[in-house]
Amino acid sequence: METALYLIPVTLGDTTIESVLPAYNKDIILGIRHFIVEDVRSARRFLKKVEREIDIDALTFYTLNKHTSPEDISGYLKPLIGGASMGVISEAGCPAVADPGADVVAIAQRKNLKVVPLVGPSSIILSVMASGFNGQSFAFHGYLPIEPGERAKKLKALEQRVYAEHQTQLFIETPYRNNKMVEDILHNCRPQTRLCIAANITCEGEYIRTKTVKEWQGHVPDLSKIPCIFLLYQ
Repeated sequence: METALYLIPVTLGDTTIESVLPAYNKDIILGIRHFIVEDVRSARRFLKKVEREIDIDALTFYTLNKHTSPEDISGYLKPLIGGASMGVISEAGCPAVADPGADVVAIAQRKNLKVVPLVGPSSIILSVMASGFNGQSFAFHGYLPIEPGERAKKLKALEQRVYAEHQTQLFIETPYRNNKMVEDILHNCRPQTRLCIAANITCEGEYIRTKTVKEWQGHVPDLSKIPCIFLLYQ
């Protein structure tokens, strides 16, 4: 196993490891003793899911989230600089994509350290694949503004990019606000604009549907407690 910073994807929900992650990932994980993680508890749970007999207490975890200082992040790579492989684990999906893991990867690149992304589920890529929208040009915007006026303005700006640039626009919302997000999309976007709602991707109850804004009116499922990604296109 080559010494590197390995970016380790995690399941997007309560699904089996075997259905979304290649066996190769397990081999890599079992060769690593230092992990940079968004949340230690969920990372430990994921590692136990990968290998029940793994000795969790023999591993070292470094927490990386929005509260971690740049100085701390830089220091996290000392084991890698010393010749020991390290792994980056996100809360869900792929590390460094809409994820604080990008900060440590940037430092590794500046220090000319080897970075290896492993294969695994990405809600962004999977939703684009299943939407029927433009997969040649798309943009992910994370969370939109919460304030109603600003959100309406942002939605209209994203919709304008759809028509001006023929670019698929993606964004997310906190699960308990998903229904309000759909309501705002239907209220602010043109009737002919297409909206794809991709929910519970790779998990039980997966729901991925594409309809025009007009067709969605009065036919939106309850999305209040499930992870969703929303896509707009013409």
